[in-house]
Amino acid sequence: MQVVVRGKNMEVTPALRDYAEKKVGKIERFFDLPLTAQVTMQVQRDRHIVEVQVPLNGMLLRGEEASGDMYSSVDLVIEKLEKQIGKFKTRLGRRLRQFEPAVGAVVGEDAGEGEYRVVKTKRFPVKPMDVDEAVLQMNLLGHDFFVFANSETERINVLYRRRDGNYGLIDPEF
Repeated sequence: MQVVVRGKNMEVTPALRDYAEKKVGKIERFFDLPLTAQVTMQVQRDRHIVEVQVPLNGMLLRGEEASGDMYSSVDLVIEKLEKQIGKFKTRLGRRLRQFEPAVGAVVGEDAGEGEYRVVKTKRFPVKPMDVDEAVLQMNLLGHDFFVFANSETERINVLYRRRDGNYGLIDPEF
């Protein structure tokens, strides 16, 4: 497993790098695929934050944890990712076998007009998927909404988590 460790506003020591690589490498045992993981470490006041992202054949496994110690944060994020993998293992395995790698399409935001400003633009690959896979991906990311290309309607849809715990789907008509 290839693990890229980088620090944001901090220098990553060799001991911390080795520890993160060893711990993140444990995720590989859940998959038969060669994986690449990106580990980002940062310190904000008294919080040591670790974010791990593992692209999985068009999907993204992501976890972020913070604690008072960087080593503890690494342990917590790996524990979180292992729970996510265990929870979604059967669905993940089925999806990974079913789909080919994503094509590099890009979705972004345009600059706002008037008094509104776009302060951040995210770009990500869009691959056709059904609503069930979009729910899975949204839960893996830990987000409340997810933009995806619906494989059934061939349109861009937005999936969101409702306050009652269910999901809503926005399917625009042109």
